[in-house]
Amino acid sequence: MADEYKDLIKGMMGKKRYTHSCNVADMCVKLAEIYGEDVKKAYTAGILHDCRKEADADVQHSEMMASGYYVDPAELDSKSTWHGIAGAYYVREKLGINDKDILNAIRYHTVGHAAMTRLEKIVYLGDLVSAERDFPDVEKYRAYAMRDLDDAMYRALKWSIGNLSENGRKIPVCTIEAYNYYIDKKLKKD
Repeated sequence: MADEYKDLIKGMMGKKRYTHSCNVADMCVKLAEIYGEDVKKAYTAGILHDCRKEADADVQHSEMMASGYYVDPAELDSKSTWHGIAGAYYVREKLGINDKDILNAIRYHTVGHAAMTRLEKIVYLGDLVSAERDFPDVEKYRAYAMRDLDDAMYRALKWSIGNLSENGRKIPVCTIEAYNYYIDKKLKKD
């Protein structure tokens, strides 16, 4: 895959975040190959998904509010989610990428939403299970992602909601709707 955007993001973030972004892009390409998704789009969304993660909070907030995306009150209260929305804005406005699937994959990579496209699921999961991730059971989540995107989304959202609630954090409505969507798919499949 071409190194398009690598130089750009390298100048926007520290070494650890840069390594993470490259690893996410690699995982997104691997998942795209497994599931028949456009590899170039998967790489682009993966490499750019955290492009605003290390921008100042006031810049993230300003870009998020200018993005045109709906911002859930729980997202507004959680600075850790701002970079996804600001990232989609930056990629559209500064890089001229207007592919809705790439933009939504960046926007929703931390919170998810119901009925995600294949690319959106790939970026969400690619971020969760990239090579440098080492949380307990990460290998199980990697295996889930390689086996079945919808089942992996169900499991990832269940894990994410559990972590948020354990830590007393608000959960965006789109995340709850995503979980409900994927649990319904699982129940219908089982």
